[in-house]
Formats: sequence, structure tokens, C-alpha cells
Amino acid sequence: MASSPLFNSFLSKPTTAAPSPPSTSLSFSANYVPFTAITSSSDSSPTAESYSLDEIVYRSRTGGLLDVQHDMAALKQFDGQYWRSLFDSRVGKTTWPYGSGVWSKKEWVLPEISDDDIVSAFEGNTNLFWAERFGKVHLDMNDLWVKHCGISHTGSFKDLGMTVLVSQVNRLRKMKRPLVGVGCASTGDTSAALSAYCAAANIPSIVFLPANKISMAQLVQPIANGAFVLSIDTDFDGCMKLIRQVTSELPIYLANSLNSLRLEGQKTAAIEILQQFDWKVPDWVIVPGGNLGNIYAFYKGFNMCQELGLVDRIPRLVCAQAANANPLYLYYKSGWQEFQPVRASTTFASAIQIGDPVSIDRAVFALKNSNGIVEEATEEELMDAMALADSTGMFICPHTGVALTALTKLRKSGIIGPTDRTVVVSTAHGLKFTQSKIDYHSRQIKDMSCRLANPPVQVKSDFGAVMDVLKNYLDGRAS
Repeated sequence: MASSPLFNSFLSKPTTAAPSPPSTSLSFSANYVPFTAITSSSDSSPTAESYSLDEIVYRSRTGGLLDVQHDMAALKQFDGQYWRSLFDSRVGKTTWPYGSGVWSKKEWVLPEISDDDIVSAFEGNTNLFWAERFGKVHLDMNDLWVKHCGISHTGSFKDLGMTVLVSQVNRLRKMKRPLVGVGCASTGDTSAALSAYCAAANIPSIVFLPANKISMAQLVQPIANGAFVLSIDTDFDGCMKLIRQVTSELPIYLANSLNSLRLEGQKTAAIEILQQFDWKVPDWVIVPGGNLGNIYAFYKGFNMCQELGLVDRIPRLVCAQAANANPLYLYYKSGWQEFQPVRASTTFASAIQIGDPVSIDRAVFALKNSNGIVEEATEEELMDAMALADSTGMFICPHTGVALTALTKLRKSGIIGPTDRTVVVSTAHGLKFTQSKIDYHSRQIKDMSCRLANPPVQVKSDFGAVMDVLKNYLDGRAS
């Protein structure tokens, strides 16, 4: 393999003394504010309606989304170089809690929480993989990267947000707030992350799952971690409606991305990408989208870095949806005229099989403010993309197949250029979706050609037969 474009810059990077952490006498803080206050304000000044993060609140007075607003004036007491150096000094360390990719940015995440209340598995710091062969051979690109957020504690990017949410719940319970547990509706990965972090903190977790709509690998995770699992005869949107009703009646903390705390952890993946590029900004970042909190989280992380002087611009964002669950794509194609929820059809990208996303307004705001694009992938396109990526040395999930399909379409149309530095966000580990890979490579998927299938060849136990098969294979490779 040729040298990575970043290899030499990493080798020559000078060693500098780590900056001192901000003095504890400084008052960094954050509050919940209505999301509309963020979208209508050109700065981060206080708003009339705000709530302490220690309050249990999910919606504004008008029923709208909330967002976590940081005291940017306090953070701006330190310049961009200071924050870059501080964050870099914490990477790979074991000092609690800064060895986590999330908590290494604690001042920007939950600045007021005690280190003793943090529940962490040292999530984050995930591989930014130079997809050299896939980019050069299949897309004529030399600067394509895959951010493997699924190489994490429970196998998905949801760990980044769940460490924040469960840490805050841990804090609230120590404050004697009447919370009997934490609950979520899930298409699989959220429940895995919630159950693991709750188990680590000895906090009961309650999970609502749509029956027969997630992989066995995803189902077994909350079961193994001791969650109370309800398999409900509905889809994700139905589970989401039920968990919101339940949490309004019982002292169970809502863990879905309606709760904006999780996005504070998820935004650190964007900051981490900038770190891994030595604080150089990529041209494009492509994110699979279902409930649509993650595309906003990436925007928020990039935007915060720009506002605090760590970088001078943000990348263009692309949200990639499965065609079987594509309400954002349809909204985008209409010129943002009118949003209409859809009834999501079954998709191999099961974690984004959502027809009425909670974070639709967040996603639209992120895309409009990053000159963003929305693309979609059919089932055949996403499965072929997954198989093609796997054949170049990756082992990705179907959702990453959706994102790679979006990249392929934008590359073929010329919107993404051959030298554009592009990052595809891989949201979950391929090992969670082995059945879909088995079905594809055995050509067991109805109405799908599975053109890149690579089934095993059945050969009898005979030297001559084995040699014939091998010669045919090697001759085919040579031609």
C-alpha cells in the first residue's frame, strides 16, 4: 500500500508541552434552550426560555425540540490554538475521564458534571480509515476516508451519545431525583448502547423494540446487558410514540434523540475527524440518516470548532437515506416546500428505517447551513455498495452502504471531485449485520441479483478436483 496522504504530516508533527486544563474557577456552563432560539439567533446569547441540564425536560413550552447551548463567551476566553492543543494532549491517555474521545472534550460537552459521575467505556477515538483501494479503483478518488464509528464499545456510534446521557442520569440519581430507570425505543443500536452503559452504572434500562425488525446480533445485546426488553408488534415510529407516552407517566428518563444530551456526545466525532486530519477541514462528510439527530450533531461539532477558532470553515454535509425510508430526501427534492412523514418500508439498513424522524428540523438546519445535499439508495444499491466495500478490505454495515451509494452518485455526477477530501461516516460494525451479508452472498434475497456475491465453491475431497477448481480460479484472476 502507498503512503497515506497524512502519514508524513503525522511523522513530522512537533512535540509540544500539553496545555494546562482551564482553571476550575472558570465557569463553563450549558443549558437547554428551544431549538428555535438557536435557529433564529446569529449568536449564542442567552434566551428567554432556558433550563438547567439538571432539569428533566425534553420539549420547549411550545412543544418544540430543545438544544444544548454552551456559554460560548466563557469558552472564547481561550483561543483556537489552546483548544486544539488541549484536545490533542488528551488523545490515547488513561487519565480519567479524558481517555474517552467524548470526555476529552468535556468542557464542550457537559462542563459542569463531576468526573465521579461520568459513565464511560473510553468510547470514541475511532479509526479514520484511508479507503485507498475503494477510492482509487472504483471512484477515481485519492483522498477518500471512512470514519469507523462502529469500532466502539457496543459496535455503533450510539456509544458517543449514550455515555453523556447515562452520565447525566447518574448525576441526577445521586442528586436524589426520582428516576427509576432509563428507557428508549430502538431499531437496535440505541438499545445496545443504553443497556451497556446503564449496566455499568447499575441503572435499570427499559427497551422498546419493533418485533422482528432488527438483527439477532442487535437484539442479544440489551438482553445480555440485563435490560428489560419489550418486543412490540409495531415499527420504530410506533415504539417511539409508546415510549414518549410511558415516560410522561412514569419516572423513566427518555433516552431517544428527542433528548438533546446525546447529540453533545455525537458531535465529538466531527471534532475527532478534524483532529485526525491535523485540524485540516475535509471537503465533504457523508452521514447515513434515519431519525436525523446525527447529521445535526456533526454540523454542531464542526460549527463549534469554527466559532471557537479551531478551523476557519466547515465541510459540506451529505445526508444519505435508504429509499425505503426517505422522508428527508423527498423533502429536499421538493425544494424544502413541505415535509411529509412516510411509512417506512423494510430495509436492510434497519437502524434508519424511520419514516417520521424526530430531528427533521435539526437536519434541515444543518444541511441549509452547510450547503448540504440529501441522497438516497435503493436496497440493491446499498447491498452492492456494502459488498464492493467489503471486497476492498472493509467489513461495513448496510447503513454505510447507503452512504457509499450517495458518494458514488455524487462522484459520478461530478458534484464531488476526484481530489476532494471526503469522509464517509460508518455508523455500525459489520458484525452486527452478518445475516444480511450471508443472504447476499448466497443469493437468497428476493428480487435482487446480488451481482457481487461470492459464495463458497463446493468441491469433493479429491486432490485433482481441488486443483482443477484452483486453476480455473487463478486463470480467471490473471485474465
